[in-house]
Amino acid sequence: MPRELSAYHREVAATNRAAILDAATGLFLDVGYDRTSLARVAGAAGVSKATLFKQFPTKAELFEATVLAAGDTPDSEPIEPPSGDFHAGLVSLGTAYAELLSRPRMDDLIRAVIAESARFPELRERTFDFGTLPVLRALRHFLQAANAQGTANVDDLDVAAAQFLGMIATVVFWPRLVHGNWSLTEDETRRTVDEAARTIVARYATPD
Repeated sequence: MPRELSAYHREVAATNRAAILDAATGLFLDVGYDRTSLARVAGAAGVSKATLFKQFPTKAELFEATVLAAGDTPDSEPIEPPSGDFHAGLVSLGTAYAELLSRPRMDDLIRAVIAESARFPELRERTFDFGTLPVLRALRHFLQAANAQGTANVDDLDVAAAQFLGMIATVVFWPRLVHGNWSLTEDETRRTVDEAARTIVARYATPD
């Protein structure tokens, strides 16, 4: 049984991981997947190759981690939608999702996923587990809680979550990915989220 790391070693590992992901993100986006080597990332992050390989044995795993890290939320920023109000909770989560999609370099990272996966088999074979992102986990838990409270009747949590997030991304994100000059005002984004929430409420909320 492996020995548990001390708090100090956990902190060092977390610091190294953050440095590696930051360096990898810059290299993947600046020079591309093909020209980014693990050794080059280690040098840019200021860590040894052994340290990097211990956390990310392959370049495909490191690339996946950079994409998921862009949508992560620090522990200091928990996502806690209001309970008891199905519509308000959805709006809170939808707003967090829209903000995630608007983060710096998110467009470039998703473009890289689309472009590079066609060229490299190791990327095509990986499943990017976006379900690990805090906002998506929070949405699933919220829908489960709404079922338990009787405020909603969602028979398939994954389908309902995909429907809700898809309505938001279709307006907030995908047009911007194709048309670089696409932008929405804050009011337009809020209206998009509210309309998506109202659609989900109309489909899944239980009668008062």
